[in-house]
Amino acid sequence: MKRFFYLLMTAALSSGMVAGQEKPEYRTVRDVPYRTEGGTCSPERCRLDIYYPEGETGFSTVVWFHGGGLTSGSKFIPEQLKSSGLAVVAVNYRLMPECSVSDCIDDAAAAVAWVFREMKKYGGNTERIFVSGHSAGGYLTCMIGLDRKWLKAYGADADSIAALIPFSGQAISHFAYRRTKGIKDTQPSIDEFAPLYHVRPDAPPLIIISGDRELEMLGRYEENAYFWRMMKVAGHTQSRLYELDGYNHGDMAAPAFHILKQFVREMAK
Repeated sequence: MKRFFYLLMTAALSSGMVAGQEKPEYRTVRDVPYRTEGGTCSPERCRLDIYYPEGETGFSTVVWFHGGGLTSGSKFIPEQLKSSGLAVVAVNYRLMPECSVSDCIDDAAAAVAWVFREMKKYGGNTERIFVSGHSAGGYLTCMIGLDRKWLKAYGADADSIAALIPFSGQAISHFAYRRTKGIKDTQPSIDEFAPLYHVRPDAPPLIIISGDRELEMLGRYEENAYFWRMMKVAGHTQSRLYELDGYNHGDMAAPAFHILKQFVREMAK
């Protein structure tokens, strides 16, 4: 477990690309459908945007899931990932309560499977596809990366993901799902819809990032710390946990991108 302090993080964020390094030209392709089925449950949400360095090849791709408690939010390309040598695929997914938590997770899996199938056409290296997201997006990241059945349904292998990098995601059963069961926000539970339920030693590398434990939502740091610990107990040797001191649930995403980019660079060596 690693703690990042405000001054250290500020200094790290202030560092840019190497002087004189030429930046590639980027192109954005918007509203690409990654699935067309979905019944009466808002299939028009099942679209993604692709932001990639045009004319380049072999680059890493970050699949990015937005937050919003599984009930709101919309896809966007994070500013911190722009012009960084990476491609970004920003994903919309169906939302509760119009759909179920299973639909949300299934959409996330369908989108990641699409990236594995299609990203090579844009120049991406399909061996370097990273999955990340903030809050609800972090929850979806972990669910599809740890419970193999979601990606398997689309002919993809969860273990082919280069790394899972959740920002302040739920490790227990998501609160929006718990509400449908009449369980209050302050009552934790762990079932098949909890990343914690699916800890395993052979999962992709897992980089867990949380805000300050005193500023986060409803024990979010502590559930992630337990998640990290249980992954290690299960025998997973590539789990890391970061706590961003001084940052609350919403603000922690900005400095967390520094950790994401640092890890992606490590993996490229």
